[in-house]
Amino acid sequence: MPFLAHGGNHEHQRRINCAALHQSAGQLRSTPHSGYHYDGRKGRFFEGWYFKVTLPGEGQSFALIYSIEDPAGNTAQSGVGAQVMGPDDSYLLQYGKDVRSFWADPHALALGACFRPRGAGRPAAPLGRMVPEAHFNAAVEEGYQASLTWHQGALVADEAGAAGNLPSTVLGARWAFSVRPVSGWGAAHERQRATAGWLAALPVFEPHWQIVMAQGRATGWIEWGGQRYDFEDAPSYAEKNWGGGFPSRWFWVQCEAFEGEPDAALTSVGARRGVLNLPGVEEDVGLIGIHWRGRFIELVPWNGSVSWEVAPWGSWRIFARSSAYEALVEATCERSGTPLRAPTATDGLAPFCRDSFNGQVRMRVWERDSSGERGAAPMIDTRSSSCAVEVGGGPWWDTWRTTAEMKEPLRSLVQLPVDAEGLASRLPKGLRPPGL
Repeated sequence: MPFLAHGGNHEHQRRINCAALHQSAGQLRSTPHSGYHYDGRKGRFFEGWYFKVTLPGEGQSFALIYSIEDPAGNTAQSGVGAQVMGPDDSYLLQYGKDVRSFWADPHALALGACFRPRGAGRPAAPLGRMVPEAHFNAAVEEGYQASLTWHQGALVADEAGAAGNLPSTVLGARWAFSVRPVSGWGAAHERQRATAGWLAALPVFEPHWQIVMAQGRATGWIEWGGQRYDFEDAPSYAEKNWGGGFPSRWFWVQCEAFEGEPDAALTSVGARRGVLNLPGVEEDVGLIGIHWRGRFIELVPWNGSVSWEVAPWGSWRIFARSSAYEALVEATCERSGTPLRAPTATDGLAPFCRDSFNGQVRMRVWERDSSGERGAAPMIDTRSSSCAVEVGGGPWWDTWRTTAEMKEPLRSLVQLPVDAEGLASRLPKGLRPPGL
């Protein structure tokens, strides 16, 4: 249903909170790398989470973006960030240098921060776990908590200590909503996959990336810039990154609100990332991932080819092929978008990318037969005017044209049938690596 401004009631809020806190055992399995990966190291480390809700019928969205940098608290980059991107590319940041205000579960998608407790003289201590809505409201004046199924928070604009000149355009925000996961990264009833393959469990790539929910349905409310938005079964999405800093260059196209295809979701990305933490050693990698009518179509460099032609802003064209499918994603954006901050290797949380929720996208997918011939008509041909688009890194000034190349022996290694999370789950909890 379309979102409603200035609506809702207490009983509705109580129902969505109970739905979030009492999930059935048969729900979607979590993806690998849902947990927090920090292992106590003193060197450079960040982890970031991105949650998006698309307001049905309005071409508008919200994104909640959380980050922790250098959690040991021993560097100038140490800090906790909470960014929100809203309708018409509006923006809010609350930032704090006290990393002790943050918590996250090492083995599940659950995190939170307390920038300001409720009650004078109380320390800004993290709650340390997900709590019921009323408990959070009683304890936290400014902060957030987030999981796969429940999101709640209250923030005010406060950029003090964050790098770069990027002021908030909205003074405050509050929200509470539940999420019903539909797809993680893989078919809904199959073992979920690591987005970058099993090698993501090792310190091979820089940074790491995981889609934790390609499709979900969100129900609740968000107050933003003095207006309240109520929504029910709104398309939603979640992903995360971790490592020493974002790629030196990347693009991203993501949509789960296609015309006439409520079960379709797309994520496409290309990035120039580091390998084996070797200075100057990088590779261009990319993918097109599609959930559609119960299928999962994954086109990646280790099962085919991925190439792209992406402008510094406004135009994205990505083509990928495997033995079974071909896919073409074409997106444009006439709006200028808004800068966002991202974790950088040298400056901490700093303006480093540009985003918009108002991309126009067309997605086409063809099946290929056993001889490699592509079908005459696409099996999927759908569009959306609510596509999230992004470019980042650099800065880069010319159109980026390349074909993804995953170097050997990593290309062959990533295809081995290794279940890193399954192996880790057999270890005693105290010995299980964080993040898995």
